[in-house]
Amino acid sequence: MSSERSALDAFSPIDFEAELNPDQLRAVMAPEGPALVLAGAGSGKTRTLTYRVARLLELGVWPNQILLLTFTNKAAREMLGRVEELTGVPGWKFWGGTFHSIGQKLLRMHGEAIGIEKNFTIMDQGDAEALLADVIREIDSAYAKSKDNPKPKVVAELISYARNTCRAPFEVAGDRYPWIAGLPDVVQGFATAYHARKRERQLCDYDDLLELWLKLMRDHEEIRAQLQQRFRHILVDEFQDTNRVQSAIINTLGEHHRNVMIVGDNWQCIYTWRGAEFENMAEFAEVYPNREIYKIETNYRSTPSILDFANRMMLGHPPIDGYPLELKAHKPDGQLPQVIPCMDTRQQARAILGRIEALSMEGISLKDIAVLYRAHYQAMDLQLELSRAGLPFTITSGVRFFEQAHIRDLVAHLRLVSNPRDITAFNRLAMLLPKVGARTAERLYKLAEKVALRDKASVIQAMTHDEVLKKVPKDALDDYRDLGFTLQDIEEGMGGPADNSGHEEDEQVDLFAEVISDEKRAAKAKSPQEIVQLAIDGWYGDYMRTVFDNWQSRRDDLDSLTGFAARYDDMAELLAQLVLLNSETSDRSIDPDQETVKLTTIHQAKGLEFPVVFVIGLAEGLLPLKRAIEEGDVEEERRLFYVAVTRAKDELYLTFPKVSAGGGPPQLLEPSRFLREVPEHLYDLVRVRTGW
Repeated sequence: MSSERSALDAFSPIDFEAELNPDQLRAVMAPEGPALVLAGAGSGKTRTLTYRVARLLELGVWPNQILLLTFTNKAAREMLGRVEELTGVPGWKFWGGTFHSIGQKLLRMHGEAIGIEKNFTIMDQGDAEALLADVIREIDSAYAKSKDNPKPKVVAELISYARNTCRAPFEVAGDRYPWIAGLPDVVQGFATAYHARKRERQLCDYDDLLELWLKLMRDHEEIRAQLQQRFRHILVDEFQDTNRVQSAIINTLGEHHRNVMIVGDNWQCIYTWRGAEFENMAEFAEVYPNREIYKIETNYRSTPSILDFANRMMLGHPPIDGYPLELKAHKPDGQLPQVIPCMDTRQQARAILGRIEALSMEGISLKDIAVLYRAHYQAMDLQLELSRAGLPFTITSGVRFFEQAHIRDLVAHLRLVSNPRDITAFNRLAMLLPKVGARTAERLYKLAEKVALRDKASVIQAMTHDEVLKKVPKDALDDYRDLGFTLQDIEEGMGGPADNSGHEEDEQVDLFAEVISDEKRAAKAKSPQEIVQLAIDGWYGDYMRTVFDNWQSRRDDLDSLTGFAARYDDMAELLAQLVLLNSETSDRSIDPDQETVKLTTIHQAKGLEFPVVFVIGLAEGLLPLKRAIEEGDVEEERRLFYVAVTRAKDELYLTFPKVSAGGGPPQLLEPSRFLREVPEHLYDLVRVRTGW
């Protein structure tokens, strides 16, 4: 303790009043007891937490009596680094870090009480999924043989979500896969066996670090009391992102001293889909009815007009105890947000490109410009326009649209049917199947080619010939057959296979020859849009449900291709454009030091800020997403829009298409309900004209 005392004596008193605004000061100087700090976007939340730690030190609290829980190690290092600069107390003296890092530390110290040895191994996500896959194979060898069953990676996600939301795995499986009879009980059995295997081998996955920490405290009164005594003050960052397990940990730890300060903003709760519990703040009020509420509402990021727009839009949110939180600007006023209706997504993209070019000419750096969107597919046309214009951009929320695996998989269907010589496309599809590697795929292709030549059929038809099916690995047979049938449907949609029946048997047959005239095949062919829809509705659409936990958003991406295909009258032209566009948008020669426009989903933009922000796709069905409307998650979509708006520092542009870009006949789109709720005097309505 002597070294800690000398460190505490060494730093000079801090002039808190000079360093903090009145809102921050009240929270930092709060007396002992439970406290809820509502910190709005851009209000200096990190600064408040940093000075709160410094204040506790000034009051004589030892560093190792302070527990600071964050959601990233980077955030913990940043805060404790600032504390060290302020006070001279090294960051390592505090208990600070993510929930998971603190959990593993405590399990190393006390885990033997619940059967966890000190040398337990923490598995990363890949290792955990591999172990679960082994368990599934051992206890139900027939499970993987059904092509309808979710793959082990998806089962792992189901189990993880159930654990983080304190639900039974069978409930989550039943909710997400109601069409698969018996799956809930099967998944529950997998979860139980997986848990037993981990304990047997002294392995922990990430969720264990939280669950076992909570179990340790609930099952062992002595350890619980020791930890409750140790942590005299608990500070929690981004409380709105906590799940039910994390909330229970905080409430348990704080039972003795009751000095729990949670900092967050429910307006920015946008992760309930991965387990964050929106009701945790309300529950905190029930656990600590005497908690004090401190509002930090001065925003240092955005102009008054941007904040007025955000505040007014959030008045439509159902009330929450302690709210509304009304952001107040510190900066001088600037231009009103610009609302820009566009005819469709192409005009939207061209309008944004034109404005970005104008901003660049005005001296705005490209790195200061961000384009935000609800779903990845909504930025497809913008990526194309930026690429064609040679304007550098960076996707911070994943790979570029045409590089995504599921897009390339679907395009491979079209490539193979259009040109059966395209063995690369065949291999890509075949290798999606279990037990099919490069060599097996090559053998299957050559056999199909041989059968097609012999029977004067197309390679696509030959794929499902009995002679070929006999060589398909047993585990892949059902998928392979369904893939073949889908490709045959696409082939028929393109006008039918080449007919080689008129050739003499002794004649060298070009099995890829176009015997049916181009005119006749074109007359029989469906439109590119209809052909793309055949591919989406076929084998691959079912396949995605079993291998991707986010298959619904991937399906949205694929559906957007039908609208893209509707722009073309000829499949050959569509395929040529897809290949060229993929090449254009995949250019990776950008200098890492080169300034680029940032394109990102709103989820990925949380915590960031930019002088200029474009939020695109603000139409009903796009934001809020149609799926969210149908599932009753509209208010989370509102909070997403709030997060997007409050990323902007100086200029905010809000755009929406008036006509749908999806498949089928054009449909008129209404502006997002979130836009319609904001009075017109809080924004400027801009009509797009050439040269805008």
